[in-house]
Amino acid sequence: MIGMFDSGLGGLSVWRELTAQLPDEPVIYLADQGYCPYGGRSDDELIARAELIADYLLAQSATLLLIACNTATSAAARHLRLKYPTLPIVGMEPAIKPAALSTQSGKIGVLATQATLRGEKFRQLAAQLHDHAEIYSQAGTGFVELVESGELDSDNARRTVGAALAPLLAHNVDHVVLGCTHYPFLAPLIREQLPPHIDIIDPTDAVVRQTLRLLQHHQCRSGPQTPPQYRFVTTGDDHSMQQFLRQILQRDDRVETLLPA
Repeated sequence: MIGMFDSGLGGLSVWRELTAQLPDEPVIYLADQGYCPYGGRSDDELIARAELIADYLLAQSATLLLIACNTATSAAARHLRLKYPTLPIVGMEPAIKPAALSTQSGKIGVLATQATLRGEKFRQLAAQLHDHAEIYSQAGTGFVELVESGELDSDNARRTVGAALAPLLAHNVDHVVLGCTHYPFLAPLIREQLPPHIDIIDPTDAVVRQTLRLLQHHQCRSGPQTPPQYRFVTTGDDHSMQQFLRQILQRDDRVETLLPA
């Protein structure tokens, strides 16, 4: 079983692609909505939170951990790999390498949370690619809140997206990297406000491929499930998650509530 978690509902963008490509794999998804958003929290808070969640998912028989959150990956993935040395762990990171290697203008933009952008992992990766492209980063202020509330197509959402894109457009970037799993749900609005020549880069497909590789390498793939076994858990409001599942993913699954520790 794959155990996934995110600060909230954004990681469902990864869940959507994962279950499309690996339909027989059982998955438990935990939305830590009681602590959302993660972007303004310290690394120490995020490490402690990630540890609690990992322990819970392992107790539910997860054999692979997918951190479907860039912020949590940046803060806690290394710690979790040290604590659980035999557990296959997949994390998220902004896909700035493919963008930097394919840019024509030599300028790329990265949209992410403040916590991801200030993280050591992002700064190291950006420094390694400095010779290939100028990297302009921008916090997607308000993006997580829009997705959590299901507000994906409104005038307010368009204004919020436009405000974040404006500085990147001023630098004449030709790629925009989505560095938070919430942001793909706003991709239609982002695409709407970008010139056609600017590519949007989403790392989700690469993350799913890595998940499959680790499942095979560790021989922990599940057999065919009919129907597939999916569980959804939240530390926040189960109604908001259930509404999101129905409206955005067209699913009518029961949502379990886990009180935040």
